[in-house]
Amino acid sequence: MPRPIVATIHVAAMQHNLARARACAPASKAWAVVKANAYGHGLQRALRGFADADGLALIEFDNAVRLREMGWTKPVLLLEGWFDAADLHAMAEHGLNGTAHCMEQIALLERTPLARPVDVHLKMNTGMNRLGFQPGEFAAAYARLRAIPHVGRITLMTHFANADEAAHECLPIREQIRRFEAGAAGLDAPRSLANSAGVLRMPELREELVSDWIRPGIMLYGGTPGGGSAADYGLRPAMTLASELIGIQHIAAGDFVGYGSRFEADRDMRIGTVACGYADGYPRHAPTGTPVLVDGFRTRTVGRVSMDMMAVDLTGIDQARVGSRVVLWGEDLPIDDVAASAGTIGYELMCAVAPRVQVKED
Repeated sequence: MPRPIVATIHVAAMQHNLARARACAPASKAWAVVKANAYGHGLQRALRGFADADGLALIEFDNAVRLREMGWTKPVLLLEGWFDAADLHAMAEHGLNGTAHCMEQIALLERTPLARPVDVHLKMNTGMNRLGFQPGEFAAAYARLRAIPHVGRITLMTHFANADEAAHECLPIREQIRRFEAGAAGLDAPRSLANSAGVLRMPELREELVSDWIRPGIMLYGGTPGGGSAADYGLRPAMTLASELIGIQHIAAGDFVGYGSRFEADRDMRIGTVACGYADGYPRHAPTGTPVLVDGFRTRTVGRVSMDMMAVDLTGIDQARVGSRVVLWGEDLPIDDVAASAGTIGYELMCAVAPRVQVKED
């Protein structure tokens, strides 16, 4: 029999979360972002969860082709664009959209004749400073792209750095919108601006944030980019990671738990051992006090997370026994709570679930 740790994917929650994204931007089309194997939820489940999306967006060329092979006929967008001529031929063959963020990509597209046109998203760097053309270079990049015979539709895009904080002291979202509009002035093309954080702010920025396409990612899986809880936004967890107690220890005051003896009991305690460790994708750096649920009761981790196991405090959970269900995140325990305690973000936890963990759907 396999170990009891299981990641359960809630496809209905994915459908619900996409509907919530649409409700924030009812006039916009939606790219559902499915990079990193749909944030660890699986491409096949994403196809069902996001069947109502107008398109799917990701990074990986092989997975973009897989989406076509699995029957997805609507648009597919490659968020980092193309890296060589073979990628461009694959885009033409499979009808994939690509992102142009530098002149080297445009030059490659110019000298690579294609059997049919490809649609392109032209990316502006409005302050994130990862990829994209500076606002002052954007119109020239657009003109050069527009002059290529095998370029079809062009969409203008940028990526927000701090949309979860409307008045961020370094780079507020309104400043990024201002830079984008200045750089895109006079260009008659659709716009794709809002990531999850931007989507969640759209109701309050409706007049300023005009986005013909939205690109929700983390919110589709029941996590948030910050600025509020999933429950605040009406989102549902799309993944529940759960295991069981496989052992119980009775320890005395002064006893220690785990590698490095980092946790010392200040009283007699019952300690549960859970079949989950960092080799399953749980963060090794999660400190004592990280929340877990045992038999539906919220408690805490104690000591250092091991490769295959972790310890939890069973104080006040008298009915807990070997075989008791332990929820690491998901149903009734927001992944963002666990991530915050571990000093990381929900994205990382979702994407880090290891291949050895069983995956099923409800």
